[in-house]
Amino acid sequence: MKKRARILFEKSLDSLLLSIEHFNRPWDRGRPEVVLILLDRSYELLLKAIILHKGGKIREPFAKETIGHEKCVRKCLTEEKVKCLNEEQGLTIQIINSFRDAAQHDLVELSEQELYMYSQAGLTLYRDLIKSEFKENLKNYLPERVLPISVEQPKDLHTMIDAGFAEVRELLKPRSRRQIEAKAKLKSLAIVEASLEGIRSQPSEIEMRKLVKEVQSGKNWKEIFPGVAGLEFSTEGSGIKVDIRITKKEGDAVHIVPEGTPGATVLAVKRVNELDFYSLGLKDLANKLGITQPKTLALVIFLNVQDSDDYYKKIKIGKNEFKRYSVRALDLLKKNLPVIDIEKIWADYKTLK
Repeated sequence: MKKRARILFEKSLDSLLLSIEHFNRPWDRGRPEVVLILLDRSYELLLKAIILHKGGKIREPFAKETIGHEKCVRKCLTEEKVKCLNEEQGLTIQIINSFRDAAQHDLVELSEQELYMYSQAGLTLYRDLIKSEFKENLKNYLPERVLPISVEQPKDLHTMIDAGFAEVRELLKPRSRRQIEAKAKLKSLAIVEASLEGIRSQPSEIEMRKLVKEVQSGKNWKEIFPGVAGLEFSTEGSGIKVDIRITKKEGDAVHIVPEGTPGATVLAVKRVNELDFYSLGLKDLANKLGITQPKTLALVIFLNVQDSDDYYKKIKIGKNEFKRYSVRALDLLKKNLPVIDIEKIWADYKTLK
C-alpha cells in the first residue's frame, strides 16, 4: 500500500475504533451523534485511501483541499480505475452520511435498534472493503466483540419499523399531546427516505407536519416511505458475530444522480415496474425516430445506449429474454439524431457487423 494511502487507512481505523468505543459506552449523552459522525468520517478517509491505492487522485487540479465525501463515493462508484463500490454499498454509505448530516447540523432520533442495525451494517461494509481492496482482515485491528449483544434482540428492518410506527400511532392519538415525540421517531425514516430519493437536505418542519397528517389519516409506513420499504437488511451469523448488509429489493432501480445537481445525493432509488420503465422495443424507437430499425440499432451502438441502466435492460420473462429501452433512451436518441450523420454511422456500423 502506498504511504499516503496507508496513513489515511490508519486514520480511518482510528475513527472506526472511536465510533465503536462510543457505541459500547454505558451512558447516552451525545452517544448516537458521536457514533454516526465518527463512522461517517471513517468512510471518507477509507475511500480516499482506496482511491490513492488504486492510482487515483483525491485532489482536483490546483485545489487547496482534497475532494469531499460525496466526490469520493461518486469516484468509487463510477470511475473505472478506482471503482470499488456497487450501488447497494454506496447506499449504505449514503444513508450513514445522511444520518451524520442530521447529527452534526440538526437533530436525529434513532432507536437503539436502529442505531445498532445501521452501525453494524456500516461495520460489515468496512470489513468487506478493506478485505477486497487491501487484503486486510479487520480482526487484526479489532477484537471480535466489535459491537455488544443488544439488550433487545435486533429485528429485521421491516419488523423493527412496524414496531416503531405502532408507537408513533399511539403518540398521535387524539388528545395525547405527544406530537413532538412522534415527529422525532418519524424523522429517522424521513431522513432515509430523502436520501434514497436523492435529496440531501433534512426534512423541514412543514414536511414533518405533513408526515404527521399522513399517519393520522391512516396510511401505513410503506405508503408514506416507499423508498425505505424497498430496503432490506441481509443478516448473517448470530450472537456477537453478526454481519448486516443493506440491500434493495428486486425491482428497485438505483440511479447515479448527475454530478452538480443542486442539493442532491450521489444515488437515488426509484421503485419501478421494469416493463413500465423500459417500455420500448427497438421497433418502437425506430417508429418514433422515423428511421429503420437497423439504423436505429446503429445509432444505439454509436451512443453507447446499451451501456447505461438508465436507458437499456435485458428483461427475462419465463425463458424468453427481451431487449428493452426507456423513454430516457428515446429522448437521448431524439436529441442526437438531428446533429449527427446517421448515414455515416450506418455505413460504419455495417463494416463492424
